Amino acid sequence: MIAVRNLVKTIRNGPHEVQIIRDMSFDVPSRQFVAVMGPSGSGKSTLLGLIAGLDWPSSGSITIDGQDITKLREDEMAQLRGTKLGFVFQSYHLIPTLTALENVMLPMEFNGATNGSGAMDRAAYLLESVGLTGRRDHYPAQLSGGEQQRVAIARAFAGEPKLLMADEPTGNLDNATGVEVVDLMFRLNREHGTTLLLVTHDGALAARCARRLSLSAGRLIGDERAQPQ
Repeated sequence: MIAVRNLVKTIRNGPHEVQIIRDMSFDVPSRQFVAVMGPSGSGKSTLLGLIAGLDWPSSGSITIDGQDITKLREDEMAQLRGTKLGFVFQSYHLIPTLTALENVMLPMEFNGATNGSGAMDRAAYLLESVGLTGRRDHYPAQLSGGEQQRVAIARAFAGEPKLLMADEPTGNLDNATGVEVVDLMFRLNREHGTTLLLVTHDGALAARCARRLSLSAGRLIGDERAQPQ
């Protein structure tokens, strides 16, 4: 599902260049659950953004489901994100003027894969899947943090993605709510057969994944495989 080859990301800081990602290479097969771990500043979120096509590498290649995304135009990358990728952010990023149902419908309306009634039916089904049937007409400000993250997860699955990426999805939640959200995300991934790439500082959460990639100062320093707990 993912093939990263000799990936480098460099940014300019005044007269100096700083390498955020340093010559990184790895593969992730379809349906695998992978945790990406490392201290702050190790390049975890930058790596996720590059794989999602939200940023461009300085050199190297990233292949998603057989397609080299580093060769795509922005409109082509947007289409790929709409059809193959889902993203869950730490800060939810729901649109405050839209209801929960409308937030989940939005990506389907953007990519045009589902008509209006079809998008509404699928959004309602996804909200039911995350336990929010009774909250579909509520706005984000009327929802708890855990409920907002559930809406964000439902939205991430709206396009039936082959690859789901999550950047510290429990970072703004208390422990009990975080466990519920992670259980939900893992269950939906198994049911939909998606690949999961998860950035986290939480060792207990990483231990539930079949594989753990460890980053330090922009380098891949560890690749540990285990049976998920």
